[in-house]
Amino acid sequence: MFRDTTSCNTYNYGDARYWDARYVQEGGSFDWYQRYSALRPFVRKYVPTTSRLLMVGCGNAVMSEDMVKDGYEDIMNIDISSVAIDMMRKKYGNIPQLKYMQMDVRDMSFFPDESFDGVIDKGTLDSLMCGTDAPISSAQMLGEVSRLLKPGGTYMLISYGDPSARMPHLSRPVYNWKTVLYIIPRPGFEKPEKSCSTTKSYLEPVPTTEKGLLPLDFVLEDPDSHFIYVCKKMDETELSKMPTYPLTNDVI
Repeated sequence: MFRDTTSCNTYNYGDARYWDARYVQEGGSFDWYQRYSALRPFVRKYVPTTSRLLMVGCGNAVMSEDMVKDGYEDIMNIDISSVAIDMMRKKYGNIPQLKYMQMDVRDMSFFPDESFDGVIDKGTLDSLMCGTDAPISSAQMLGEVSRLLKPGGTYMLISYGDPSARMPHLSRPVYNWKTVLYIIPRPGFEKPEKSCSTTKSYLEPVPTTEKGLLPLDFVLEDPDSHFIYVCKKMDETELSKMPTYPLTNDVI
């Protein structure tokens, strides 16, 4: 249930050996989905530069480097691949704002509860969602992300998965997250000349249903768009204001 196969293949993305072999073969750097320049408006809006941040599944991306150039002061980067981490430590050893550790996102017990103001995920949950044990792996990861976030902190997920595939996981009450959705086109997308779309700015939140899904009449301008889920961990004050619904005979 809830295994996302829309962009999956036969690779085992949850296996460190797959990623070690891939990074040995490819080398260089690669950013999944979007570069920081496209994500900057969202990151700056929800994540202060003074935040202590966790970048999960950092791989060999340059996003953390770009964020430091933009003023971010403390970014812990983790990845399941020791090859990627060794590469990044050598590359950024002279940048004190960037730290790197080999770690599985499904078990981040090295960090105490409420260690981070923000967690950024660009494709890591998506990778786990391609595995045969997707429901277990995703629950383990998201449970750890929730545990590590301080109240009021933000988990920002950049994903190819639309709300029908992601919200069943993100909306679990145990996480205490309030989620806002944005949709941005893939890099290089050009709107058709004859398009009469009146789509609002990509910087505006997308209206969703009570369950966090897209309205039935919603049309994606780019069929291969990326979805940005901004999940804020509510504090005690916000939780106390959440509506409660009394049980009725219809639901007992």
